[in-house]
Amino acid sequence: MSRQPLGWYVRRLRRMSPTELIWRTRDAGRRTAWAYQQVRPGQDAAVHLPLRKDLTFGTTLPPKTACAVPEEARKAVIETADAILAGNLEVLGVERTDLRAPDWFRDPATGRRSDPTQYVFKLNHRNEEAVGNIKQVWELSRHHHLTQLAAAWYLTHDDQYAERVADHLNDWWRTNPFLSGVHWASGIELGLRLISWTWIRRLLNDWPEITDLFEHNELALQQIYWHQRYLAAFRSHGSSANNHVIAEAAGQLVGACAFPWFTKSAHWRADAAALLEKELEANTFPSGVNRELATDYHRFVSELGLYAALEADLAGHPLSPQTWALLTRTVDVAAAIVDTTLRPPRQGDDDEGMALVLDPPDISNWSAYLSLGAAVVGPAPWWPDIPPTATSVIVGSLVNAQQPDRPAKRPDHFRDAGLTILRSQDTGPEIWCRADAGPHGFLSIAAHAHSDALSLEVRVDGVDILADPGTYCYHGEEEWRDYFRSTIGHNTVEVARTEQSTWGGPFLWLRGATGTVRRHDESSWDAEHDGYAPVTHRRTAVLDHGVLRVEDHLDTAADVRIAWHLGPEVAVELDGSTGVLEWPTGSAEVELPTGLTWTAHRGSNSPLLGWYSPRFGHKVPGTTLIGEGALAPGSPATSTFRFRS
Repeated sequence: MSRQPLGWYVRRLRRMSPTELIWRTRDAGRRTAWAYQQVRPGQDAAVHLPLRKDLTFGTTLPPKTACAVPEEARKAVIETADAILAGNLEVLGVERTDLRAPDWFRDPATGRRSDPTQYVFKLNHRNEEAVGNIKQVWELSRHHHLTQLAAAWYLTHDDQYAERVADHLNDWWRTNPFLSGVHWASGIELGLRLISWTWIRRLLNDWPEITDLFEHNELALQQIYWHQRYLAAFRSHGSSANNHVIAEAAGQLVGACAFPWFTKSAHWRADAAALLEKELEANTFPSGVNRELATDYHRFVSELGLYAALEADLAGHPLSPQTWALLTRTVDVAAAIVDTTLRPPRQGDDDEGMALVLDPPDISNWSAYLSLGAAVVGPAPWWPDIPPTATSVIVGSLVNAQQPDRPAKRPDHFRDAGLTILRSQDTGPEIWCRADAGPHGFLSIAAHAHSDALSLEVRVDGVDILADPGTYCYHGEEEWRDYFRSTIGHNTVEVARTEQSTWGGPFLWLRGATGTVRRHDESSWDAEHDGYAPVTHRRTAVLDHGVLRVEDHLDTAADVRIAWHLGPEVAVELDGSTGVLEWPTGSAEVELPTGLTWTAHRGSNSPLLGWYSPRFGHKVPGTTLIGEGALAPGSPATSTFRFRS
């Protein structure tokens, strides 16, 4: 993908309210007016920093916290840090081998390098020809590889880890002065860097050179000040006020609390706290589910809120009890919706964004996130067992109290979000089924939504059987981006070869289907959506004694395609409308609607079908079953899956 066509910008403008247009016009004027403040690499900043007299870092870790980190977690942190020292780390699906001395402006996927001297607001970061894959470029500058090195130093006091952190930070601070280059283009990136720098400073507190790296380092002081100034001036507004504004507010709050070294720090802290509390409420359903309805963004926003709220507590300026209760609901939701292996649903976009990285990231489950939640707010009695991590032990050492008023039992339905979890009630392998019948997404552009109304996701003891295909990519491969968020890319019904919801380009939806749950209990679910109005698609699912029965109804005759996407571990033998599914630990008999013609597709590029993305930047073949034909009112299409013990 190169720069966006003119039509995309027109469609994007049409999704903005008059108030948002005013905000963005003001921002555009400020960006033009700030051009004279740009500092180019190598240029003397010539800026007077409005510093307070006291530059101490007051929120350090309790003594002997490192001793409480489990040995297995300790070894994993050190192993990853050693690989980083050797220059090796996988970043969003790309194996980096250049981390001894990284080029902060080079995209390893395309080889393109952006101009580090360019005034940021004259640089189009959406133009891949100019900057490469911007997510790849930005990701390393979140400095999560440095927080992992800092964690390794904290656990070992081996100075090679701290020295590499200092080398990279000084290099980054030197080559990315105020408003020069792509790393100033997005507030979310600045917010995450402030969180990383806070924890680097905390973890390296006992390193003899730490004050020379931070308090006595003009580069560090300038960057912390510049990041705060930028975030105070440029906020995400209106249709962009999703996880981006949360990251901006959380990062500024963390930075202002941890580094209260500037005359405006108290003002920045108060403004960021007020904004964070407001936007957390706006971004979260009363049930605790994140309104973007993209599961991994639920985790990301919850983590941001937890770290920011903890930092405010440590600084003696706690957030409200209402905000703490909201954050507690988000982690209770997370504990409620995972399967037996602690894997969450795979709904909507997932780019593996994290607020803080100390342990090696485990993208296959939410164990580390739930461990963090257990450390900060405490586990409810019905939570699954969660192993501690280095992060949870270290962060938990700063927590004084757990949160009250928890659900008495594990919830399985979140009506406001249209999210329902069915689970097998008998003995034997857990059959877990996620059913989707909620709003399409959040705000007017629903940026991270997929066209997945009434889709199902089914696992047996954590193995994907009926799989949500995932995300794979955001930038650079438009055909793949569109496939992984399409109707036919999900376990639902496509009517008349059209999308349930209509996109207008990357991260832009023009019309979204809205689902409604008609009825549910612990073993059944009945819902409908309006994406094909005036045609209504209704779906029921019943999970009982190892059998999942799904019925699809239309109230008007139409040609349809029904898709069942099988997980990559599942093999299928299909004979007409019947078949057998097999995977290493189990099998199932399947009976598909006889009125449709069924075909199997695996790793197909024409048509684009039969693909599964286990994580961002990766895709592998999986089998997709497509049933095509006519569906008439009063004649439901019934799919039955009989799972063998």
